[in-house]
Amino acid sequence: MILFAVFFALVFTGMPIAYCLGISSIFSLMKDGFNLTTFASTMYSGTAKFSLLAIPFFILTGVIMEKAGISRRLVEFAKVMVGHIFGGLAIVTVIVCCFFAAISGSGPATVAALAPILLPAMVDAGYDREWSAALIANGGNVGIIIPPSVVFVIYGVIAEVSIGKLFLAGVIPGILFGGGLIAAALISLKRQEKKRQRLTRLPMASREERMAAFKDAVWGIVTPVIILGGIYSGVFTATESAGVAAVYGLFVGIFIYKQIKLKDLWNIFVEAAVSTAVVMFIIATASVFAYVLTTNGVPQMLSGAIISMTSNKILLLLLMNIILLFAGCFLDSGSCMYIFIPILLPIVKFIGYDPVVFGVVATVNLAIGMATPPVGLDLYVACNASGVTLKSISVQTLRFVAASLVVLVLLTYLPQITTFLPSVLNIK
Repeated sequence: MILFAVFFALVFTGMPIAYCLGISSIFSLMKDGFNLTTFASTMYSGTAKFSLLAIPFFILTGVIMEKAGISRRLVEFAKVMVGHIFGGLAIVTVIVCCFFAAISGSGPATVAALAPILLPAMVDAGYDREWSAALIANGGNVGIIIPPSVVFVIYGVIAEVSIGKLFLAGVIPGILFGGGLIAAALISLKRQEKKRQRLTRLPMASREERMAAFKDAVWGIVTPVIILGGIYSGVFTATESAGVAAVYGLFVGIFIYKQIKLKDLWNIFVEAAVSTAVVMFIIATASVFAYVLTTNGVPQMLSGAIISMTSNKILLLLLMNIILLFAGCFLDSGSCMYIFIPILLPIVKFIGYDPVVFGVVATVNLAIGMATPPVGLDLYVACNASGVTLKSISVQTLRFVAASLVVLVLLTYLPQITTFLPSVLNIK
């Protein structure tokens, strides 16, 4: 009671989540007679895991790829491929978000890198600014679904399942999620076109222009192929792949595109270190929060209470989705994983649901939460980049959230979508 009371009281004051998790844990530990040494040691043990090394390296890779001009080249390549068709720039936005997500593994990083490039082009072509910002924010959600994903790494550590298998399981759901956004965007644009002036379409690119754009962007396009190919061929582990991706990004930025100079490395490493510190500090304090929950038997009590309400598998999956969707509206994905996965995982095992499939479903829930108020991080990043208000972008994002929910239902009740690639490739 003390843990949750202090936590939610601090959350509603606007205090950063990491402090809310840490301070509420301290109060609860002191109530149980523990000293602060337990707090410090649990923070350390929560972050001292080899698998979590993937997080700083994937964050570094995202920063490097942005500085190397990968994002701009991916946008240009997508433009020449589909920019000439109806809603071409909207389709470009989602496609590029999927590509960049497969490099950075982060939703906010995807939005921050692409919004300054895509938004002006969309507005110039006649797209509504608020609508465009909402599409980019929801496109950024793919960042934690398409592998490699930082959230998959966190879930893999908590649930003790194969991170490599999670990465592969997220490929088709990520593509499906992007397809849902494209469908919602095109339906919306059709309705808008009846009321407003026609959207400007880009001229159809020639074969030579397409080949030139492909050659220019190919070094970025093959990045996820190198990462995932190396994992599933057994050349390196999922954690080691993050380091390989960072080194590859530096090679491309310095020697191929020549947009990164040696003098730029300091700022690149500082930017990556600051972003890493934010994520890891949340993980550290969330580890203590989870420790307090576990030592008090809260996960067992709550999961038992939920199961006592119904043993129907369909209803339990629906209830777990509602819990995660609601939590995602208020908390970041990392915190949600540490707080709710220990509670929900016993239910998952009780109903015989695949923990890997649930990891993907939970991640999709939290991805949707990143574009929903009041604490949708991707929304705030898109607002800052576009200059629109949170209220106006929140109204526009509803149609994309609706499409995402349809995808969520499919992934929840048709687990074969998620398990198809791991089963075909026989990944354990």
